[in-house]
Amino acid sequence: MSKVNKAVKCFEDGYNCSQAIFATYGKEFGISPEQALKIASGFGGGMRIDGTCGAVTGAFMVLGLKFAKGKDRPYDKIIKFADAFCRRNKSTNCQALIGCDIRTKQGMEKATNEGLFRSVCSQLVKDSAEILETMLTDDSSD
Repeated sequence: MSKVNKAVKCFEDGYNCSQAIFATYGKEFGISPEQALKIASGFGGGMRIDGTCGAVTGAFMVLGLKFAKGKDRPYDKIIKFADAFCRRNKSTNCQALIGCDIRTKQGMEKATNEGLFRSVCSQLVKDSAEILETMLTDDSSD
């Protein structure tokens, strides 16, 4: 199974979007799946503060593991990833992406009742993993 499919399956098995990405890719950088699930646990659903999509923050963590060196930070990779994600989805903001505010009871009910986590968020996890795959394997991404 490809890592893209593993990430989507992890999400569909009940882990949040950030956990799905970080747990799928963390192992190759020395982070066990159990550690990755704990580290990423608070980043799903825009961190529940109307923030950046968890599939994006999970990818940012992976990019840090791959490209950060000492005090050098991989902001160029973060920007490249965010630009690619926005080209596909028009935003990196959770609320804008799913069309409701899951911080509220009404927003969570809407997301659940309309199947947004399965329909929208699964695709966002897939998009994130596909972009990440390209960036991790593309020699010109340095």
